[in-house]
Amino acid sequence: MSEAIILSAVARKDVGKGASRRLRHEDKVPAIIYGGEAEPMQVTLQGKAVRKALEAESFYSQIVTLDIEGTDQQVILKDVQRHPAKEYAMHMDFLRVDATHAVTTHVPLHFINEDSCVGVKAGGAINHARVEVEVKCLPADLPEFIEVDMAAVELGGHVHLSDLTLPEGVQLVALLQGEGHDLDVASVQKTRGAAEEDEASEEEAGEE
Repeated sequence: MSEAIILSAVARKDVGKGASRRLRHEDKVPAIIYGGEAEPMQVTLQGKAVRKALEAESFYSQIVTLDIEGTDQQVILKDVQRHPAKEYAMHMDFLRVDATHAVTTHVPLHFINEDSCVGVKAGGAINHARVEVEVKCLPADLPEFIEVDMAAVELGGHVHLSDLTLPEGVQLVALLQGEGHDLDVASVQKTRGAAEEDEASEEEAGEE
């Protein structure tokens, strides 16, 4: 498990574009907390702490603790608005979580055993159709990531959502919508060079 992420926040009443602009000039990041039975709450985070948190993969999928002037609030990150050129966070959205209610969020995929993949050894290359999946589970069951084992995938083979091994209590949102949503996660395809070699071999065989 990754180290718990705790960010200090301050409640704010001064909202609007002008107020947000002033905060960013002070290296602070405006944010909103919503969800649950409580009213949405506007807060301010420290820019330095946010930049550090954004470097951690787990920040995007794990439960985060916001220390709001001495009161802890459990949340998950739902959105980050970044500056189009400089990439720093301009605004953040957090969703409150309740231990007794399921949450829906995106979790990254970690692909393992790619070097030893059967299809790669046969001349193929791995294509990642997606790098994250949407899951539904109780906050306590939320995984940091889901592994995709590529070792036994043959040339021309595919890994679908239904092939993933999920932690107990975790469901894939797409599969809850029916079999028609069993999407591709990864595949092993013949490389362009190998395909051209095969075509050349076939042409040579045809000329004989």
